[in-house]
Amino acid sequence: MGIYDVPKTELIERAAKELQKNAIVQPPEWAMFAKTGAHKERPPTRTDWWFVRAAAILRRMSDSEGPIGVQKLRTLYGGRKNKGHKPERFYRGSGNILRKILQQLDKAGYAKKIEKGLHKGRIITPQGLSFLGKIADAYMKENNIVLPKNPGGELQMVEMPKEKKARAPRKRVASAEEAATEAAPAVEGATEAAPAVEAPKRKRAPPKKKESPEAAPAAEAAPQTEGY
Repeated sequence: MGIYDVPKTELIERAAKELQKNAIVQPPEWAMFAKTGAHKERPPTRTDWWFVRAAAILRRMSDSEGPIGVQKLRTLYGGRKNKGHKPERFYRGSGNILRKILQQLDKAGYAKKIEKGLHKGRIITPQGLSFLGKIADAYMKENNIVLPKNPGGELQMVEMPKEKKARAPRKRVASAEEAATEAAPAVEGATEAAPAVEAPKRKRAPPKKKESPEAAPAAEAAPQTEGY
């Protein structure tokens, strides 16, 4: 059954058309003049809004595990009211409309009342699930959608272990001696590695002697003998 594999909007629209054929789920006479909540300014523009709301509630019950009551649906179908310059305020949806729709779904066999602990409300029946399932199957056949079959029965979810990221190996910095041995060419027949050749140390230049101030004028006074 592909109820959850069909878009919600498409499923609700198709279910609303099917509910129109049901003699039990029908809008009352005052439905064409009523608003769906105090937050609305006007009644719905769609003439089939009653069936759309009933199909949406049925789809909502199929998606919920616990019972759904009128108060939860009022909060779900509520909204903010535009009050002009005043701050907007949230108003819940109409409880009378939701209550009448739930009563009609009960009579049609699509929903039933239950009590689960402190919670009271309605849940969808197998007949209601079958009703939505047939609509979903028809949609999937029209659009050539095929669900993959599971030969092993129920689908078992197995959590795969997380893979640890491999750390990059650290690069070892070679010393000066190792670099010299690697750079030296290998000699054929040598059994032992040649000792590393140390680089010659640079010799410092001898310090310059300071000339005395008396020797400077004597050198200037000496005649030049070059060229004679």
